[in-house]
Amino acid sequence: MKSRKSTGVYCTTLKDGTPSYRASITYGGKHISLGSFESEKKAAMVFREASRILKDCSISLSSYKETMLIPFDKYVCLINYRDKGMYIPNPIYLEKSYFTYHLEPDYALKFDIEDLFYYSSHKIMKRGSHLFVADYGSQLSVLQRYGIQSYAVEGRDYQFVNDDPTDFRYENIIILNRYRGVRQFAEKGFIRYKAVIHVRSNYVIGKYNSEAEAAIAYNKAADILTRNGIKKNFQPNFVEDLSPSQYADIYMKLKISPRIERVKP
Repeated sequence: MKSRKSTGVYCTTLKDGTPSYRASITYGGKHISLGSFESEKKAAMVFREASRILKDCSISLSSYKETMLIPFDKYVCLINYRDKGMYIPNPIYLEKSYFTYHLEPDYALKFDIEDLFYYSSHKIMKRGSHLFVADYGSQLSVLQRYGIQSYAVEGRDYQFVNDDPTDFRYENIIILNRYRGVRQFAEKGFIRYKAVIHVRSNYVIGKYNSEAEAAIAYNKAADILTRNGIKKNFQPNFVEDLSPSQYADIYMKLKISPRIERVKP
């Protein structure tokens, strides 16, 4: 049975009988859970910290201290609710035309406001430098929302215009290479595309005038290698802008390096 003790604190028990203390606060007519804690004292201190945050507008995102007991993500939620009047369960702070998503006190990501609905309901996680969300049981990279594949390399396949890798606003991301095995390069003042495939080392398939041709050349090389007994799970490129007949016509006409035919299992 639940019992109320300190202000804003409720005592309950876990399945194994261990007592747990839940802190919560009501602000602007909204009841906000602050988390569960192992002691009543800690839960009460979190409630007092939350009260102070909501009442004192001089407390900002940069005011957070490691000595605080309130979880950092909840700290961000409360400040945003206090300042912007919108409660968002994830650590988001609304700016005029974009929002910031705060993973750590000194690490925040920027997104366009049109992504607010998605990230309000999808929690961003970080493993090393990899940023991802859990979506329908799968882990999806934040970069995938921009059409950037998991194998992409910053600086080669995509780049941040302002050199800020935490700024995910659409205008700040340029995709250089959309397809597997395709590299953009400059030749005599023109942009061209090189197709490369990896077996035991990298093999240059050829150089092409369009990104689509290079992507199809990669597919054609993969088909040849598979037919010749190379046992590797080559992932084909899907070229969206071409009809099946256009794709087949380019596929048949494309020339690829004779070295591809000579690769042995």
